[in-house]
Amino acid sequence: MAASTFLSPAPYHILSYGTLLGTSFFHSFINGPVMFKTVERPVFSAVQTKLFPIYFGLQTILPAILALTFPGNTLIGVSSGLSGLLDASSRWHSLAPIATMFVTGLVNLLVLLPATSKTMKDRRGQAKRDGKEWYEPGPHSEEMRALSKKFGMLHGISSLLNLATFISAVTYGFTLGSRLQYIVDKV
Repeated sequence: MAASTFLSPAPYHILSYGTLLGTSFFHSFINGPVMFKTVERPVFSAVQTKLFPIYFGLQTILPAILALTFPGNTLIGVSSGLSGLLDASSRWHSLAPIATMFVTGLVNLLVLLPATSKTMKDRRGQAKRDGKEWYEPGPHSEEMRALSKKFGMLHGISSLLNLATFISAVTYGFTLGSRLQYIVDKV
């Protein structure tokens, strides 16, 4: 392997893409559901509280790295990096999914995560006042029902944004795959 490979943005682009897709798939479809079914609710909540800032941080920074390391196409005159990603020819197959991944990760990280964390804290306080945890069988106080409804709404929106990130990553994977296929066909 030549030293120039380490200086090329291409391996960093592929590694960032793989990390983003793999992390999103594993956390959304394996780690989260298995933990939810396996551990007690307070443990699940405590672990997720620690994981989500890292997870959403990765879903924000990795698309930024993808944008900065975007592989251009000299055959059609598209430069590498951010300027190539912003080129009109890259708009739908590359810019749209990368921008979607970045924005959904950023909204989850900076808006929904803090709002959800505050709601969870409020719900813990309400549980102390009520003498009953939110996950225990009802009836629950009006305040607890309102907090649980708010949490459900925030969690639902976050889950939809997370799904949008995953779908955008898969979509961009087909773009990368088609570009690799093109190279293979030319060789």
